[in-house]
Amino acid sequence: MREWLIQSSSSKVKIARQEKSLKEGKVSWTVTILLVLFAILFIVGPLYITVVIALKEPSDMINVMALPKKIIWKNFFDAWRMTDYPRKFLNTLFITIGNLGFTLITNSLAAYAITRNRERSKFFNMLYFYFLSAMFIPFNVLMLPLVKQAYAFGIDNIVGITFLYIIFGLPMNTFLYSGYIKSIPIELEEASTIDGATPFQIYTQVIFPLLKPISGTVAILSFMWTWNDFLMPLIILSKPNQQTLQLSQYVFQGQFSVQYNLAFASYLLVLLPILVLYILFQKWIVAGIVSGAVKQ
Repeated sequence: MREWLIQSSSSKVKIARQEKSLKEGKVSWTVTILLVLFAILFIVGPLYITVVIALKEPSDMINVMALPKKIIWKNFFDAWRMTDYPRKFLNTLFITIGNLGFTLITNSLAAYAITRNRERSKFFNMLYFYFLSAMFIPFNVLMLPLVKQAYAFGIDNIVGITFLYIIFGLPMNTFLYSGYIKSIPIELEEASTIDGATPFQIYTQVIFPLLKPISGTVAILSFMWTWNDFLMPLIILSKPNQQTLQLSQYVFQGQFSVQYNLAFASYLLVLLPILVLYILFQKWIVAGIVSGAVKQ
């Protein structure tokens, strides 16, 4: 008993010393200053240049870093009108929201079926690695056959491209969902089976509600990818009235000149919704990716 008390007191002393050393830890000002400079140079810097150019007159472009002599708010209204912002915004929003809705349902269901059956089925194990292998195929390799197949099947429109986003997002989303599903105890499903629940009921009533953190991550990443994507709409959407906001940026580029002030004002209009969304929900991204990374 005496030895146990001595060991216990000595362990408490060690813990107290460790806590004291952590509290008295020195701050590395060199690393801190370097990180601040890095953030200013590569994050705040480009954003500052974009805002400054968007508020300038064309004749005030000699020094892009200098503040505008006169703030021209009219640039944003002209950019709004020239890009047909309301129509292009609705097209982009339709594609993005449609992709989110079907992605969360179909991709999580596919990942759940694959994850729970990998150990007892070679087919599902092979399917898992098949999806993962698709992550390493560059999109440029698929561009030409994708255009031909989209035209042949009549899906070269906003509905068809929504379907394509769901398919192309499946490999990455399967990887994210699988890592999180592994951390969910299988005993929950076994108890539900004993209570008479079907596999679909187990998924909808037990598993899917537990996938809220990773579903939030998938939703935000899919939203940012779909909203900011330029290449797929460029090769798929051929009709001008079905173009997205990203494709509408071409209107500022003429044969011999580029209207940089209007172009950068339009960039800010396109960037604003996704920037607000990311600021509000950035903790979901980190929490969802980290969840399931450590085996419990």
